[in-house]
Amino acid sequence: MALPRRKSITEPLTFYSKKYTNLSQLRTGAKIGIPNDPSTEGRSLFVLEQAGLIKLKAGVGREGSPLDVISNPKKLKFVELDPAQTPRSLDDLDAAAVNGNYAYISGLTKTRKGILVEKPGPEYVNYIVVREKDKNAAWVKTLVKSYQDPSVRAFVNKSYKGSVIANF
Repeated sequence: MALPRRKSITEPLTFYSKKYTNLSQLRTGAKIGIPNDPSTEGRSLFVLEQAGLIKLKAGVGREGSPLDVISNPKKLKFVELDPAQTPRSLDDLDAAAVNGNYAYISGLTKTRKGILVEKPGPEYVNYIVVREKDKNAAWVKTLVKSYQDPSVRAFVNKSYKGSVIANF
């Protein structure tokens, strides 16, 4: 059964570096931190593939692991980390994929630009979801209307500076 849902936010995956200001500066053998959770690990590899740095096995999409990398011309070394540790590991890595929430709370969004930013797409939009029986409840309509108000969009854009994107 499909639950009623309304779009809210997306937190794009961003690769940050303390050593480089541009993706093209990554050296051969660079150590790249990637989150080790099942959803974000494949997502980070997919972003690297989209940037032309690696090639994944056919059909893997956003569900791959380092074992699915079939071409790696720069011989990037993947360091799998707990997602919360990726921003903290930047001193020891050449770059790391950092979820938007961890980038924000670690101050990365205020102190540096990402060297590679995921193109926002519908795959990672967060939703306001309610039970089918509540879909027409007054409180749901109030919640959605309040959340999707232009003032909330302005707040998200001003406060999070791209680490969170309002999709409503």
